[in-house]
Amino acid sequence: MITENGIVTQTNRSTAWIKTIRSGACEGCSSRESCGTSHSGKEMIVTVKNTLDVEKGDQVVIGLETKPMMFLTFLLYVFPILLLIGGAIIGDSLAPLLEMNRSLGAMVLGFGFFGAAFLVIRKKHATLTQKDEFKPFLVRKKRLPDSGSCQVS
Repeated sequence: MITENGIVTQTNRSTAWIKTIRSGACEGCSSRESCGTSHSGKEMIVTVKNTLDVEKGDQVVIGLETKPMMFLTFLLYVFPILLLIGGAIIGDSLAPLLEMNRSLGAMVLGFGFFGAAFLVIRKKHATLTQKDEFKPFLVRKKRLPDSGSCQVS
């Protein structure tokens, strides 16, 4: 699980807005601009379900499961390349039947399948953003140091 520390900036019964600092994991992610977070510089606001009844000012840990992230990585990076290669192989095989240059057939069908992959990804995006497993969630409240533990006599 990927976790990040944050501070609750605003809440209501069902939703909490968490201010967090963008970590190195975010900097390396190609989806950092479209993951549903709003940000200015290194700070960003993440919207999560308020499952722990947090209040404004609480320090929390938010998380994101690794398995859905691996699926998204496959969908964004591997799936288009597989379709590109598959389309090129099919285009190379079909070109002689269509009496065209094999390289041209491979290129046309390869790029066609590559483009189709992004249409599939765009269509899948709408359904995936509605699923809770692809959204960040509250892991726990962080305990603040007890200010009453140091007593002066």
